[in-house]
Amino acid sequence: MRQMGEGSIAILPGAHEVVRSRDTHYPFRQDSNLDYLTGFPEPESMAIFIPGRPQGEFIIFCRDKDRSREIWDGFRAGPEGAQSDYGADDAFPISDMDDILPGLIEGREKVYYSMGSHPDFDTKLLNWINHIRAQSRAGVLPPGEIIDLEHMIHEMRVIKSTAELGTMRKAGKISAEAHCKALRACKPGMFEYQLQALIEHEFADKGAAAPAYSSIVGGGQNACILHYIENRAQLKDGDLVLIDAGCEYQGYAADITRTFPVNGRYSDEQKAIYDIVLESQKVAIEACRIGNTYNQPHEESLRVIVEGLIELKLLKGSVEESIEKGSYKEFYMHRVGHWLGMDVHDAGDYKVDGADSSWREFESGMVTTVEPGIYIHADNKKVAAKWRGIGIRIEDDIVIKKNGPESMTSGVPKEIDEIEHLMQA
Repeated sequence: MRQMGEGSIAILPGAHEVVRSRDTHYPFRQDSNLDYLTGFPEPESMAIFIPGRPQGEFIIFCRDKDRSREIWDGFRAGPEGAQSDYGADDAFPISDMDDILPGLIEGREKVYYSMGSHPDFDTKLLNWINHIRAQSRAGVLPPGEIIDLEHMIHEMRVIKSTAELGTMRKAGKISAEAHCKALRACKPGMFEYQLQALIEHEFADKGAAAPAYSSIVGGGQNACILHYIENRAQLKDGDLVLIDAGCEYQGYAADITRTFPVNGRYSDEQKAIYDIVLESQKVAIEACRIGNTYNQPHEESLRVIVEGLIELKLLKGSVEESIEKGSYKEFYMHRVGHWLGMDVHDAGDYKVDGADSSWREFESGMVTTVEPGIYIHADNKKVAAKWRGIGIRIEDDIVIKKNGPESMTSGVPKEIDEIEHLMQA
């Protein structure tokens, strides 16, 4: 509200329940922006912020108390609970929104709202503003501009508070323990979904609400599919298995990837590729320092990967030629990381002043993943057969701090000897 200034209003709708099929719904998850600012967990809700309003600057519209619906659907805070439990200065039933909200908009110079994020409400809001504008001859003042609210909130979310980092460390710890459980349990003949079940059981057992995203468990050539979530294949002796999984704990995500041998021993070819990926991750993490640009870890990891692939004769030519021509993208086709927070691909710009300008610099409190990989598809006839079907990614969650980068997911090993020791123990 300090950023908004007086004479303004911010309108932030919550998420809706989504039908899965007929009378069943997907598990409800609150809109991340509304959750970030208010913590209010219910569907059919809306947060309003009006700097300088004498009757109260923070308002919630929410479902009214309804004993008959609570029997079926669970507890509702209601307007009273929105004030007593969530700190709202004022609260109203969502059914009264059409009668109350237009009056709150009237006379405001600026409306902060994210057009396009809630299409149904976009139309309603514009109709209200046009109705107010039609009464301008009677002295009613319509808002002069609509300003994107989402950008303002996202720039707040990209810098984590001490409390947020504490929660994220807990999410990372739970997720690391789950990966260790999968490492210890894995053996030839198991199915990908069995490792997924072990990991997600550990999430739940340690108090996490759910996986932060669909867990990836890819054995053999399935590891070369970046967003593989089928998880139905049997794990074979001699293959690798790539697991990309993290929990959501108290609204914050972890995101870890480890790649390990199904039988507990890396082959020479698997070791060779793994060593390149691990070294590229280490140099990328080291580049996650205040003052460096967001792109620097990617550039550092890319150079190591290209050098390694040339050394193994999987790429031809010089490092500079391969990078300039993009020939490496046959094996490394994604960037090295992304912001992490309430969303697994979290809010926040990667560049300053739009896509055509410079990469932003790291600041204390930012959290990014670092996840380089090499993927050699089974049908790649341009490489020797011994390399085909190897897919390796290594990912950790890194906090940018004054004294250097901190990994929040170091509880799961990634050195070859440590992984082999844990699996055999």
